[in-house]
Amino acid sequence: MGRRRQNNHDLPPRLHKKGDAYYYVTSTAPRQWLKLGKDLAAAKLEWAKLEGEQLDDSDKSFAAIAKRYQKEVIPTKAPQTQQGNVKELANLLSAFGHMPIDAIKPQHVQQYMTIRGQAAKVRANREKALFSHIFNFARSQGYTDATNPCQGIKGFREAGRDRYIENDEYLAVWEKAHYTVQDAMDLAYLTGQRPADVLKLDRADIKDGFLWITQNKTGKKLRIQITGELDNTINRILTRPRPISSAALIQDDKGHRLTYCALRSRFDKARELAKVSFQFRDIRAKSATDTDDLAHAQKLLGHKNRGMTEHYTRNKIGEKVKPLK
Repeated sequence: MGRRRQNNHDLPPRLHKKGDAYYYVTSTAPRQWLKLGKDLAAAKLEWAKLEGEQLDDSDKSFAAIAKRYQKEVIPTKAPQTQQGNVKELANLLSAFGHMPIDAIKPQHVQQYMTIRGQAAKVRANREKALFSHIFNFARSQGYTDATNPCQGIKGFREAGRDRYIENDEYLAVWEKAHYTVQDAMDLAYLTGQRPADVLKLDRADIKDGFLWITQNKTGKKLRIQITGELDNTINRILTRPRPISSAALIQDDKGHRLTYCALRSRFDKARELAKVSFQFRDIRAKSATDTDDLAHAQKLLGHKNRGMTEHYTRNKIGEKVKPLK
């Protein structure tokens, strides 16, 4: 029998935390500590894979089907989506976990949305979307042939962000920020890419005078020419002394790839000091708007159509129009 935990009592068996990372500890001698990363949600997903838990295909409860979905489908999604799904799933299980899949009707989904929407309308929309995916998964696996109960249930209206970052606001945060945040801000602005795509950039992505990017969200491939300010920014990053050699373009003080959590924490600190309220993701919209060229902005952001880019930029600062006379 293993030793009783001294702390972290909420972790499942054989999942342990040491320092700032989570580890899976094998039960056979000699015991091995397998590092699963620093994010708890992602670590739990890896733990579930390693445990190889056998699921009962005859169990048609929402909880059983959701567990299979979590094991088979969620790990195929982007890391940030995985983390969001794990949190969303916890709320869905508290409401529907005990119910047989065929017993869940549209009125139950509507009741969930009404109650959940009182506290968090956007999260309610995301959770309904995940529920719908799980129900469709149940249909595809033969658990049910019922119509998806989300059909006809409206989500809450979400207002798109219309925040445009003025140049002086950007500079105010930049000047208060850690150099890693400065690097990330400049790369995000000059390339128009999302935070996750900026953080995953490697030195090997610099080839033949271009920065080669594959967007996480869409899989869109881009080659951004390294000239002007982007060239200066990359040279600044590459010539900065590093304690160790690492493939990552944006590295922390120890030479390791800067994590999203570290970026957010340092960026939030800089915002506080600068007394400015924009979010890091707003930099992408500023980049698109500041091009003043919709065709260029569409290519830079990797949008499929011009209409998407028009909506994305004009809502931020307003469309330019000439006077009547």
